[in-house]
Amino acid sequence: MVEIGRINRLRIVKEVDFGLYLDGGDPEQGGFGEILLPARFVPPACCVNDEIAVFIYFDSEDRIIATTARPYAMVGEFVQLLVTSVSHYGAFLEWGLSKDLLLPFGEQIMPIQEGESHIVCLFLDEKSQRITASAKLNDFLHDESHGDFEVGDEVTLLTAAKTDLGHKMIVNNSHWGLLHRHEQVHELNIGQHLTGYIKQIRDDGRIDLCLHRLPSEKSDEVADTIMAALEKAGGTLTLTDKSSPAAIKATFGVSKALYKKAVGSLYRKRKIRIDSNSIRLNSDGK
Repeated sequence: MVEIGRINRLRIVKEVDFGLYLDGGDPEQGGFGEILLPARFVPPACCVNDEIAVFIYFDSEDRIIATTARPYAMVGEFVQLLVTSVSHYGAFLEWGLSKDLLLPFGEQIMPIQEGESHIVCLFLDEKSQRITASAKLNDFLHDESHGDFEVGDEVTLLTAAKTDLGHKMIVNNSHWGLLHRHEQVHELNIGQHLTGYIKQIRDDGRIDLCLHRLPSEKSDEVADTIMAALEKAGGTLTLTDKSSPAAIKATFGVSKALYKKAVGSLYRKRKIRIDSNSIRLNSDGK
């Protein structure tokens, strides 16, 4: 069955001057019949009966059509898109295809102006079968996780909003999560895609996130960075466990607690010495 708004692998059934026709399924069984792939999107060396990966949507004349171009997001995904124009239908968004994506007024949560960028979810309108955008993110996301994730799971993140506690993140295109300020090693931009990890599932089911798999692995990473900095500085650094959090953050981009943990690990492995005002490589450099 052909999925509108998704990548489909379809068989080439016919070649014509203006493109290829692909097998979209028997219309009597809910299919779309033959679907045109215009000539400008046809890859080289295609033959009848080959299968080809294409994105399926409706063009500006509401005809079902295939393309090998890839939009910025597909149905069920979240993305930040630029508003190219506003009309009495709603706002139109640039999404990587020749036909802009409609964000209807009914799917907006605030007045939208041309030139702005907004986080939206792409969904398939059940009546028209058209791909549509919505800024009502809560309609498509779960606030709580009940068995959906485990601590340590790797997840995809989209930075959706800044809060007093940190950043609200869209997790795996399905859930809300929170990345606390102290978990951020650099400034984040709204609309930024990241790889993250489930840090904890709170008692209320809410998700806390981090950007590194495990604290121990993060500590090892910081330790490697400290060793590289020591070698570059000739074996001595004036940052110690008594240095200010701001100084440590400015130099290594991590919290003081994590810096102290990494320094302690290096000390226990006898790779460094800790003096009153500095840390130093051991004489053998190990």
